[in-house]
Formats: sequence, structure tokens, C-alpha cells
Amino acid sequence: MAEKIKSRLGTSQEHYARLGMKKGSVEQWEDGTRTNSGEKGTYEWWYFDSHMDDGTTLVIVFYTKHMMSPKGPPVPHVTISLVTAGGQPYAGEFEVSAAPFTASKEGCDVQIGPCFCKGNLREYHVYFKNDRAEATLRLTGNVPPWRPETGHLFFGDRDERYFAWLPSVPEGSVEASITLDGKTTHHSGTGYHDHNWGNANIRDLLNHWYWGRAKIGDYRVITSYIYGEKKYGYNEFPIFLLAGKERIIADDAAHLTFTASGEFIEEQTGKPVHNRLVYDYDDGAVRYRISYERQKSIVNYKMIGELRGFIKFLARLAGFDGAYHRFTGNAIVERLEDGRVVEKLESPAIWELMYFGHIPC
Repeated sequence: MAEKIKSRLGTSQEHYARLGMKKGSVEQWEDGTRTNSGEKGTYEWWYFDSHMDDGTTLVIVFYTKHMMSPKGPPVPHVTISLVTAGGQPYAGEFEVSAAPFTASKEGCDVQIGPCFCKGNLREYHVYFKNDRAEATLRLTGNVPPWRPETGHLFFGDRDERYFAWLPSVPEGSVEASITLDGKTTHHSGTGYHDHNWGNANIRDLLNHWYWGRAKIGDYRVITSYIYGEKKYGYNEFPIFLLAGKERIIADDAAHLTFTASGEFIEEQTGKPVHNRLVYDYDDGAVRYRISYERQKSIVNYKMIGELRGFIKFLARLAGFDGAYHRFTGNAIVERLEDGRVVEKLESPAIWELMYFGHIPC
């Protein structure tokens, strides 16, 4: 049996020095472009999601290129995924050539055609427009920017490959104006922003992940459970943040236990999906249990549909069957003392299952 290749979260002083970061502190430049605007072999995106008070959900993402083809040329594009309070879904895109795309290294300031996102780790202004939809979003952070250690998952014996993640706004207040097919609505709610980048094809590094975030009463939660690919031994990377108003309550994933139950096979993608996820945090001083209970799927698609031309042809030959799922339902936070639940709150939430590889045997 071949020995698995090393993978780890960057936590050492050498990692911080190499990346120019400070432990426990996030600086504005970290939300700026980190990959020289789509250089060969890299990818990058800035993600914004909102859950409005009336049940409307809105997700806008700015990409330097199609995430499954990092070796290709830059293909700047913006996607929007909207589900109205009445359940009407809309998914759209705006794509341009490389020339009109700009992104600052000093902070989040990305322009793709008429679409843009700008912010300073506290306040963000996001705009999207195509031939059917227009959205203006203002996001104001209620929780300081955060990352798990350096936010870099390293792969390889010399940490030569990486996938990086920065939750710039773990939770914030949202004001939005959305126009779809000429009808405009105004919304308020809770929002989130993160930033991802890397230098190797994600499907070569990661098999799948669950990721979610929620505002539950005065609690703010970010959770993720990431599995490396087979050659990395399906190594597991737990991610956990529980915050209150302007303070972090718990974020050491070493004290986390993750369980998933209620499994079924999603018909459109053929991937296993779970109806219930539980993140149980217990560091001996405090214990919290965060649960996600799925009510419906709002996005299910095979990622090969995102590829184009010869790259798509090669992906089919290689048997690529990656899939993406986004869910809505309830997130529940429980505080326990001596094994008893002493506080329990719940709220609507959005979470996802991203499947890059084959189902582990």
C-alpha cells in the first residue's frame, strides 16, 4: 500500500513567517487578490451570502477563473444564486474577458464588468448586474474577521500545494435591493463573506466538505468538516468558530466531534447527502452542540457542467463526477452543563456540501 502524502493546517511559526501573517490577527491586505489575478495554476474567489428576514436567500461569488480549471487562462465571472421568499429560484452569471477585470492587492476591491465587491474587513458593498437580475448589497460585520490559524491547508512533503480560506466577515448585518425581471424588492437580514484561493486543482487535494454558517440568537457560528483526497489518506480538517457579540467564545477545532446522520443518495448527482449534521465542541470548560437539520435542497448540480471545451472533454475521460449542493433548514445551538442542555436556540441557516472526488470506499 502506498504511503499517504502529508497534509496539514498551517499552524507553525514558520508558516506564519512564510505567509507574512500575524497569529490571531487578520489584516486588510489578506482580503485582497492573492494569486496575481488568475495566474496559471491558481484560482481565487470572493463569496457573499445572505439570508433575509423574509426567507429570501442570495449568494454572489466573484471568480478569477472557473474553479475546476486552474491551469487555464483567467475567466473572470460573477455568479448569482437567488431564491425568493416564495420559493422562486434564479441562478445567473456575468462573464467577461480578462481585460476588464481588476483586483487590488491592498484589500477587497474587485471589478468584473459592471459587477464589483469592495470592503475593508468591516463594511462591504457588492453589486451584480446581468440581463435579468440586479442586486445591491451592503454588509456590515458584527464579528471580527477570523481564520483558523493561517487559514492555509498545505499538501505535499514540502507544503508546496495549498488551499486557503479567510472568513473576512463571519457574520454581519445585510441591507439589499434585488431586481429580477423588472420587479424590485428590498431586504434586510444576516450575511457572510469569505475569500478562497489556491495553487493546485482542488479536486486533486480535497475529496469533499460540509460548510455552514448561521446566526442563532446572539450566537454566530461557522462550521466546516473537510476531507482530503485519497492520496492524502482522506485526512480530516475540522473547522469551528462560535462567537457572541463582538467576541469569540470557542474556535479550537481540536475539541470538536463531528457526526452526520440521515444519509440518502441525491438523485441528480448520485452523491450521499445527510439530513443532520452535528458539531459537538467540548474543551472541558465549555460545551456547545451545533446541529444543522436540512429542510430542502436549493442547489444540486454536477460540476462538470461548469467546465467548457477541451477541458470538459478531458474531465469526462478522467471520470470526473464532482457535485455541489446547497441546503436550507434550521441551525440549532445548545449549551450543555454536566451533560444537560441548559440553553437551546434555533434559526434558519444556509449550508453546503461540495463534492470534488469519488465517494470514498
